[in-house]
Amino acid sequence: MKSLKSLYKIGRGPSSSHTMGPEKACRLFKSKYPQADKYVATLFGSLSATGKGHLTDVAIKETLGTDKTEVIFGATEGDFRHPNKMSIAAFNGGEKIGEEVYYSVGGGAVQTENGEPIEEKEVYPHNSFDEIKAFCLENNMKLWQYVEVFDETDIFDYLKKIWYAMKHCVHTGLKASGILPGGLNTERKAKTLYEQYALNESPVARQNRMVCAYAFACSETNASGGVVVTAPTCGSCGVLPACLYYLEQKNEVPENEILKAIAAAGLIGDVVKTNASISGAECGCQAEIGVACAMASAAVAQLYGMNTDQIEYAAEIAIEHHLGLTCDPICGLVQIPCIERNAVAALRALNEVTLPLFITGSRKITFDEAVKTMYETGIDLGNKYRETAEGGLAKLFKN
Repeated sequence: MKSLKSLYKIGRGPSSSHTMGPEKACRLFKSKYPQADKYVATLFGSLSATGKGHLTDVAIKETLGTDKTEVIFGATEGDFRHPNKMSIAAFNGGEKIGEEVYYSVGGGAVQTENGEPIEEKEVYPHNSFDEIKAFCLENNMKLWQYVEVFDETDIFDYLKKIWYAMKHCVHTGLKASGILPGGLNTERKAKTLYEQYALNESPVARQNRMVCAYAFACSETNASGGVVVTAPTCGSCGVLPACLYYLEQKNEVPENEILKAIAAAGLIGDVVKTNASISGAECGCQAEIGVACAMASAAVAQLYGMNTDQIEYAAEIAIEHHLGLTCDPICGLVQIPCIERNAVAALRALNEVTLPLFITGSRKITFDEAVKTMYETGIDLGNKYRETAEGGLAKLFKN
Protein backbone atom coordinates (compact mmCIF):
# COMPACT_ATOMS: atom_id res chain seq x y z
CA MET A 1 0.00 0.00 0.00
CA LYS A 2 1.01 3.59 -0.53
CA SER A 3 2.05 6.13 2.06
CA LEU A 4 -0.63 7.95 4.01
CA LYS A 5 0.73 11.06 2.32
CA SER A 6 -1.02 9.80 -0.81
CA LEU A 7 -4.32 9.59 1.07
CA TYR A 8 -4.26 12.78 3.11
CA LYS A 9 -3.67 15.74 0.81
CA ILE A 10 -4.09 19.45 1.40
CA GLY A 11 -5.65 21.16 -1.57
CA ARG A 12 -8.44 23.19 -3.05
CA GLY A 13 -12.02 22.00 -3.24
CA PRO A 14 -14.67 21.29 -4.19
CA SER A 15 -13.65 17.86 -5.51
CA SER A 16 -10.41 15.96 -5.20
CA SER A 17 -11.31 13.97 -8.32
CA HIS A 18 -12.42 16.98 -10.32
CA THR A 19 -10.02 19.71 -9.20
CA MET A 20 -6.98 18.29 -7.38
CA GLY A 21 -6.53 15.33 -9.74
CA PRO A 22 -6.78 17.30 -12.99
CA GLU A 23 -4.56 20.01 -11.51
CA LYS A 24 -1.88 17.41 -10.78
CA ALA A 25 -2.18 15.98 -14.30
CA CYS A 26 -1.90 19.45 -15.81
CA ARG A 27 1.21 20.27 -13.78
CA LEU A 28 2.89 17.10 -15.00
CA PHE A 29 1.86 17.67 -18.61
CA LYS A 30 2.97 21.31 -18.55
CA SER A 31 6.41 20.27 -17.27
CA LYS A 32 6.73 17.95 -20.29
CA TYR A 33 5.68 20.60 -22.81
CA PRO A 34 6.59 24.00 -21.36
CA GLN A 35 7.17 25.39 -24.88
CA ALA A 36 3.51 24.99 -25.84
CA ASP A 37 1.61 28.13 -26.77
CA LYS A 38 -1.77 26.36 -26.57
CA TYR A 39 -3.26 23.51 -24.55
CA VAL A 40 -6.50 21.66 -25.24
CA ALA A 41 -7.94 19.59 -22.38
CA THR A 42 -10.84 17.26 -23.16
CA LEU A 43 -12.93 15.85 -20.33
CA PHE A 44 -14.80 12.55 -20.43
CA GLY A 45 -17.19 10.62 -18.20
CA SER A 46 -17.93 12.16 -14.84
CA LEU A 47 -15.31 14.86 -15.36
CA SER A 48 -17.38 16.07 -18.30
CA ALA A 49 -20.80 15.49 -16.72
CA THR A 50 -20.16 17.49 -13.54
CA GLY A 51 -16.99 19.37 -14.41
CA LYS A 52 -18.69 22.77 -14.54
CA GLY A 53 -20.20 22.45 -11.10
CA HIS A 54 -16.97 21.03 -9.70
CA LEU A 55 -14.83 23.86 -11.19
CA THR A 56 -12.73 21.41 -13.20
CA ASP A 57 -12.34 23.83 -16.09
CA VAL A 58 -11.25 26.58 -13.70
CA ALA A 59 -8.57 24.37 -12.11
CA ILE A 60 -7.26 23.31 -15.53
CA LYS A 61 -7.08 26.81 -16.95
CA GLU A 62 -5.41 28.24 -13.87
CA THR A 63 -2.77 25.48 -13.98
CA LEU A 64 -2.02 25.50 -17.71
CA GLY A 65 -2.63 29.19 -18.30
CA THR A 66 -6.03 30.80 -18.74
CA ASP A 67 -5.19 32.67 -21.96
CA LYS A 68 -3.83 29.65 -23.80
CA THR A 69 -6.04 26.80 -22.61
CA GLU A 70 -9.24 25.45 -24.12
CA VAL A 71 -11.39 23.00 -22.14
CA ILE A 72 -13.74 20.72 -24.06
CA PHE A 73 -16.52 18.79 -22.33
CA GLY A 74 -16.53 15.51 -24.24
CA ALA A 75 -18.52 12.29 -24.08
CA THR A 76 -20.06 11.48 -20.71
CA GLU A 77 -20.39 7.79 -21.51
CA GLY A 78 -17.99 5.35 -23.11
CA ASP A 79 -15.70 2.41 -22.53
CA PHE A 80 -13.39 4.24 -20.11
CA ARG A 81 -11.00 2.44 -17.78
CA HIS A 82 -12.21 4.85 -15.07
CA PRO A 83 -15.12 7.34 -15.27
CA ASN A 84 -12.82 10.32 -14.60
CA LYS A 85 -10.89 10.50 -17.88
CA MET A 86 -9.16 13.47 -19.44
CA SER A 87 -6.78 14.04 -22.34
CA ILE A 88 -4.44 17.01 -22.74
CA ALA A 89 -2.87 18.07 -26.02
CA ALA A 90 -0.05 20.61 -26.44
CA PHE A 91 0.40 22.81 -29.51
CA ASN A 92 3.12 25.12 -30.72
CA GLY A 93 2.66 27.31 -33.76
CA GLY A 94 -0.50 25.43 -34.65
CA GLU A 95 1.26 22.04 -34.64
CA LYS A 96 0.44 19.36 -32.06
CA ILE A 97 3.62 18.49 -30.17
CA GLY A 98 2.25 16.06 -27.60
CA GLU A 99 -0.81 14.46 -26.04
CA GLU A 100 -1.42 12.38 -22.91
CA VAL A 101 -4.40 10.64 -21.29
CA TYR A 102 -4.92 10.72 -17.52
CA TYR A 103 -7.41 9.26 -15.08
CA SER A 104 -8.35 11.00 -11.84
CA VAL A 105 -9.11 7.97 -9.67
CA GLY A 106 -10.19 9.60 -6.41
CA GLY A 107 -8.73 11.56 -3.53
CA GLY A 108 -6.56 13.60 -5.89
CA ALA A 109 -4.70 10.53 -7.14
CA VAL A 110 -3.92 10.35 -10.86
CA GLN A 111 -2.97 7.49 -13.15
CA THR A 112 -1.59 7.46 -16.67
CA GLU A 113 -3.29 5.70 -19.58
CA ASN A 114 -1.53 2.42 -18.72
CA GLY A 115 -2.59 2.59 -15.06
CA GLU A 116 0.69 3.81 -13.59
CA PRO A 117 0.17 6.00 -10.48
CA ILE A 118 1.74 9.45 -10.50
CA GLU A 119 3.76 10.70 -7.54
CA GLU A 120 2.65 7.96 -5.15
CA LYS A 121 5.10 5.89 -3.14
CA GLU A 122 4.58 2.28 -2.03
CA VAL A 123 5.68 1.83 1.59
CA TYR A 124 3.50 -0.83 3.24
CA PRO A 125 4.24 -4.55 2.73
CA HIS A 126 0.61 -5.57 3.34
CA ASN A 127 -2.45 -4.84 1.22
CA SER A 128 -5.44 -5.96 3.28
CA PHE A 129 -6.65 -5.26 6.78
CA ASP A 130 -6.46 -8.96 7.63
CA GLU A 131 -2.75 -8.92 6.78
CA ILE A 132 -2.16 -5.73 8.76
CA LYS A 133 -4.05 -7.06 11.76
CA ALA A 134 -2.17 -10.37 11.73
CA PHE A 135 1.15 -8.53 11.67
CA CYS A 136 0.09 -6.22 14.49
CA LEU A 137 -1.11 -9.08 16.67
CA GLU A 138 2.03 -11.10 16.02
CA ASN A 139 4.23 -8.15 16.98
CA ASN A 140 2.06 -6.76 19.79
CA MET A 141 1.63 -3.54 17.84
CA LYS A 142 -1.08 -0.90 17.60
CA LEU A 143 -2.28 0.36 14.21
CA TRP A 144 -0.59 3.73 14.71
CA GLN A 145 2.67 1.93 15.53
CA TYR A 146 2.33 -0.02 12.28
CA VAL A 147 2.20 3.33 10.47
CA GLU A 148 5.22 4.53 12.43
CA VAL A 149 7.22 1.44 11.44
CA PHE A 150 6.46 1.25 7.72
CA ASP A 151 5.56 4.70 6.47
CA GLU A 152 8.06 7.44 5.71
CA THR A 153 10.20 8.63 8.60
CA ASP A 154 8.53 12.02 8.79
CA ILE A 155 4.98 10.68 8.60
CA PHE A 156 3.87 11.98 12.00
CA ASP A 157 5.28 15.42 11.24
CA TYR A 158 3.21 15.26 8.06
CA LEU A 159 0.11 14.15 9.98
CA LYS A 160 0.60 17.11 12.30
CA LYS A 161 0.39 19.42 9.26
CA ILE A 162 -2.73 17.55 8.20
CA TRP A 163 -4.31 18.06 11.61
CA TYR A 164 -3.50 21.78 11.61
CA ALA A 165 -5.01 22.09 8.13
CA MET A 166 -8.15 20.29 9.28
CA LYS A 167 -8.54 22.61 12.26
CA HIS A 168 -7.92 25.68 10.11
CA CYS A 169 -10.64 24.46 7.77
CA VAL A 170 -13.07 24.13 10.69
CA HIS A 171 -12.22 27.62 11.97
CA THR A 172 -12.56 29.13 8.50
CA GLY A 173 -15.95 27.58 7.94
CA LEU A 174 -17.32 28.62 11.33
CA LYS A 175 -16.59 32.28 10.60
CA ALA A 176 -18.09 32.38 7.10
CA SER A 177 -21.65 33.32 6.18
CA GLY A 178 -23.66 34.02 3.07
CA ILE A 179 -24.46 32.05 -0.07
CA LEU A 180 -22.21 29.38 -1.55
CA PRO A 181 -21.13 29.93 -5.18
CA GLY A 182 -22.54 27.88 -8.04
CA GLY A 183 -26.03 29.24 -8.61
CA LEU A 184 -27.94 26.88 -6.31
CA ASN A 185 -28.24 29.63 -3.64
CA THR A 186 -27.24 27.25 -0.86
CA GLU A 187 -26.90 29.17 2.38
CA ARG A 188 -23.94 28.51 4.66
CA LYS A 189 -25.15 27.04 7.96
CA ALA A 190 -22.01 26.20 9.98
CA LYS A 191 -21.86 29.57 11.74
CA THR A 192 -25.56 29.43 12.60
CA LEU A 193 -25.28 25.89 13.96
CA TYR A 194 -22.28 26.88 16.04
CA GLU A 195 -23.79 30.03 17.53
CA GLN A 196 -27.46 29.14 18.02
CA TYR A 197 -28.11 27.34 21.26
CA ALA A 198 -30.87 27.04 23.81
CA LEU A 199 -30.45 27.60 27.53
CA ASN A 200 -32.00 24.20 28.26
CA GLU A 201 -30.00 22.39 25.58
CA SER A 202 -29.24 18.81 26.63
CA PRO A 203 -25.70 17.40 26.42
CA VAL A 204 -26.76 15.10 23.56
CA ALA A 205 -28.35 17.96 21.65
CA ARG A 206 -25.26 20.10 22.13
CA GLN A 207 -22.98 17.30 20.92
CA ASN A 208 -25.07 16.82 17.80
CA ARG A 209 -25.18 20.54 17.07
CA MET A 210 -21.46 21.08 17.54
CA VAL A 211 -20.42 18.03 15.49
CA CYS A 212 -22.75 19.13 12.70
CA ALA A 213 -21.35 22.66 12.87
CA TYR A 214 -17.79 21.38 12.46
CA ALA A 215 -18.73 19.05 9.60
CA PHE A 216 -20.68 21.83 7.85
CA ALA A 217 -17.73 24.20 8.36
CA CYS A 218 -15.33 21.94 6.47
CA SER A 219 -17.84 20.97 3.80
CA GLU A 220 -18.89 24.55 3.13
CA THR A 221 -15.26 25.61 2.88
CA ASN A 222 -14.81 22.85 0.33
CA ALA A 223 -17.96 23.80 -1.61
CA SER A 224 -16.66 27.35 -1.94
CA GLY A 225 -13.36 26.15 -3.42
CA GLY A 226 -11.40 26.66 -0.19
CA VAL A 227 -8.45 24.67 1.13
CA VAL A 228 -9.37 21.32 2.71
CA VAL A 229 -7.86 17.93 3.53
CA THR A 230 -8.87 14.85 1.56
CA ALA A 231 -10.19 12.37 4.12
CA PRO A 232 -10.42 10.45 1.91
CA THR A 233 -11.81 12.99 -0.61
CA CYS A 234 -12.73 16.67 -0.75
CA GLY A 235 -16.44 15.87 -0.91
CA SER A 236 -16.16 13.89 2.33
CA CYS A 237 -13.63 16.17 4.02
CA GLY A 238 -15.84 17.12 6.96
CA VAL A 239 -16.44 13.78 8.66
CA LEU A 240 -13.07 12.98 10.27
CA PRO A 241 -12.21 16.58 11.30
CA ALA A 242 -15.65 17.05 12.87
CA CYS A 243 -15.26 13.98 15.09
CA LEU A 244 -11.66 14.70 16.08
CA TYR A 245 -12.18 18.41 16.71
CA TYR A 246 -15.25 17.77 18.84
CA LEU A 247 -13.49 15.17 20.99
CA GLU A 248 -10.38 17.31 21.29
CA GLN A 249 -12.43 20.25 22.55
CA LYS A 250 -14.69 18.22 24.82
CA ASN A 251 -12.11 15.90 26.40
CA GLU A 252 -8.94 18.01 26.01
CA VAL A 253 -7.31 15.21 24.03
CA PRO A 254 -3.52 15.66 23.66
CA GLU A 255 -2.25 16.32 20.16
CA ASN A 256 -0.17 13.14 20.02
CA GLU A 257 -3.31 11.07 20.64
CA ILE A 258 -5.10 12.89 17.83
CA LEU A 259 -2.22 12.06 15.48
CA LYS A 260 -2.41 8.38 16.42
CA ALA A 261 -6.12 8.45 15.60
CA ILE A 262 -5.44 10.09 12.23
CA ALA A 263 -2.86 7.38 11.51
CA ALA A 264 -5.31 4.57 12.35
CA ALA A 265 -7.98 6.23 10.23
CA GLY A 266 -5.50 6.58 7.39
CA LEU A 267 -4.83 2.85 7.32
CA ILE A 268 -8.57 2.22 6.95
CA GLY A 269 -8.76 4.64 4.03
CA ASP A 270 -5.62 3.22 2.48
CA VAL A 271 -7.00 -0.33 2.54
CA VAL A 272 -10.15 0.82 0.74
CA LYS A 273 -8.17 2.87 -1.78
CA THR A 274 -5.93 -0.14 -2.51
CA ASN A 275 -8.62 -2.80 -2.79
CA ALA A 276 -11.71 -0.91 -3.91
CA SER A 277 -12.26 2.78 -4.62
CA ILE A 278 -12.65 6.18 -2.95
CA SER A 279 -14.14 7.69 -6.10
CA GLY A 280 -17.79 8.70 -6.21
CA ALA A 281 -17.65 8.53 -10.00
CA GLU A 282 -16.63 4.88 -9.81
CA CYS A 283 -18.56 3.54 -6.81
CA GLY A 284 -21.03 6.19 -5.68
CA CYS A 285 -21.05 8.15 -2.44
CA GLN A 286 -20.53 4.97 -0.40
CA ALA A 287 -16.90 5.23 -1.59
CA GLU A 288 -16.60 8.77 -0.25
CA ILE A 289 -18.92 9.40 2.70
CA GLY A 290 -19.02 5.69 3.58
CA VAL A 291 -15.24 5.46 3.69
CA ALA A 292 -14.96 8.78 5.52
CA CYS A 293 -17.32 7.43 8.17
CA ALA A 294 -15.24 4.26 8.45
CA MET A 295 -12.09 6.32 8.88
CA ALA A 296 -13.72 8.52 11.50
CA SER A 297 -15.11 5.47 13.32
CA ALA A 298 -11.62 3.97 13.47
CA ALA A 299 -10.21 7.26 14.73
CA VAL A 300 -12.80 7.56 17.49
CA ALA A 301 -12.22 3.93 18.51
CA GLN A 302 -8.49 4.61 18.65
CA LEU A 303 -9.05 7.67 20.87
CA TYR A 304 -11.18 5.54 23.19
CA GLY A 305 -8.32 3.05 23.54
CA MET A 306 -10.02 0.17 21.76
CA ASN A 307 -8.05 -2.80 20.46
CA THR A 308 -7.45 -3.68 16.82
CA ASP A 309 -10.49 -5.99 16.56
CA GLN A 310 -12.74 -3.28 17.95
CA ILE A 311 -11.31 -0.65 15.61
CA GLU A 312 -11.88 -3.00 12.68
CA TYR A 313 -15.47 -3.63 13.75
CA ALA A 314 -16.17 0.10 14.05
CA ALA A 315 -14.87 0.68 10.52
CA GLU A 316 -16.72 -2.35 9.15
CA ILE A 317 -20.04 -1.14 10.59
CA ALA A 318 -19.59 2.18 8.83
CA ILE A 319 -18.89 0.59 5.44
CA GLU A 320 -21.67 -1.99 5.76
CA HIS A 321 -24.34 0.55 6.59
CA HIS A 322 -23.43 2.93 3.80
CA LEU A 323 -23.61 0.24 1.11
CA GLY A 324 -25.48 1.41 -1.96
CA LEU A 325 -25.27 5.13 -1.16
CA THR A 326 -25.57 6.92 -4.48
CA CYS A 327 -23.70 10.00 -5.67
CA ASP A 328 -26.33 12.38 -7.06
CA PRO A 329 -25.10 15.96 -6.58
CA ILE A 330 -27.74 18.53 -7.51
CA CYS A 331 -26.57 20.70 -10.41
CA GLY A 332 -23.25 18.87 -10.24
CA LEU A 333 -22.28 20.92 -7.18
CA VAL A 334 -20.71 19.48 -4.03
CA GLN A 335 -23.47 20.98 -1.89
CA ILE A 336 -26.75 19.05 -1.82
CA PRO A 337 -26.83 16.35 -0.49
CA CYS A 338 -23.06 16.32 0.08
CA ILE A 339 -22.75 18.82 2.94
CA GLU A 340 -25.47 17.28 5.12
CA ARG A 341 -24.08 13.82 4.45
CA ASN A 342 -20.80 14.85 6.07
CA ALA A 343 -22.63 15.86 9.24
CA VAL A 344 -24.78 12.73 9.37
CA ALA A 345 -21.75 10.48 8.84
CA ALA A 346 -19.82 12.25 11.61
CA LEU A 347 -22.69 11.70 14.04
CA ARG A 348 -22.89 8.05 13.04
CA ALA A 349 -19.16 7.59 13.57
CA LEU A 350 -19.37 8.98 17.10
CA ASN A 351 -22.43 6.95 18.03
CA GLU A 352 -21.67 3.57 16.49
CA VAL A 353 -18.45 2.96 18.46
CA THR A 354 -20.54 1.71 21.38
CA LEU A 355 -21.26 -1.53 19.50
CA PRO A 356 -17.61 -2.66 19.29
CA LEU A 357 -17.30 -2.22 23.04
CA PHE A 358 -19.82 -4.98 23.67
CA ILE A 359 -20.23 -7.37 20.73
CA THR A 360 -17.00 -7.42 18.70
CA GLY A 361 -16.43 -11.11 19.41
CA SER A 362 -19.75 -12.14 17.88
CA ARG A 363 -19.47 -10.35 14.55
CA LYS A 364 -19.45 -12.32 11.29
CA ILE A 365 -18.21 -9.82 8.68
CA THR A 366 -14.62 -8.64 8.35
CA PHE A 367 -13.61 -5.19 7.19
CA ASP A 368 -12.04 -6.64 4.03
CA GLU A 369 -15.31 -8.41 3.17
CA ALA A 370 -17.23 -5.17 3.62
CA VAL A 371 -14.77 -3.34 1.37
CA LYS A 372 -15.06 -5.98 -1.35
CA THR A 373 -18.85 -5.79 -1.13
CA MET A 374 -18.74 -2.00 -1.35
CA TYR A 375 -16.68 -2.14 -4.54
CA GLU A 376 -18.92 -4.74 -6.20
CA THR A 377 -22.01 -2.75 -5.20
CA GLY A 378 -20.49 0.41 -6.64
CA ILE A 379 -19.69 -1.21 -9.97
CA ASP A 380 -23.27 -2.49 -10.15
CA LEU A 381 -24.74 0.99 -9.58
CA GLY A 382 -26.23 2.58 -12.68
CA ASN A 383 -24.10 5.28 -14.27
CA LYS A 384 -26.64 7.98 -13.38
CA TYR A 385 -26.02 7.30 -9.69
CA ARG A 386 -22.26 7.74 -9.91
CA GLU A 387 -21.49 11.47 -9.86
CA THR A 388 -23.06 12.34 -13.20
CA ALA A 389 -25.89 14.48 -11.74
CA GLU A 390 -28.31 12.55 -13.99
CA GLY A 391 -30.21 10.53 -11.37
CA GLY A 392 -31.71 10.61 -7.90
CA LEU A 393 -32.02 14.03 -6.25
CA ALA A 394 -30.15 15.68 -9.12
CA LYS A 395 -32.78 14.50 -11.60
CA LEU A 396 -35.87 15.30 -9.52
CA PHE A 397 -34.81 18.60 -7.99
CA LYS A 398 -36.37 21.75 -9.46
CA ASN A 399 -34.62 24.99 -8.46
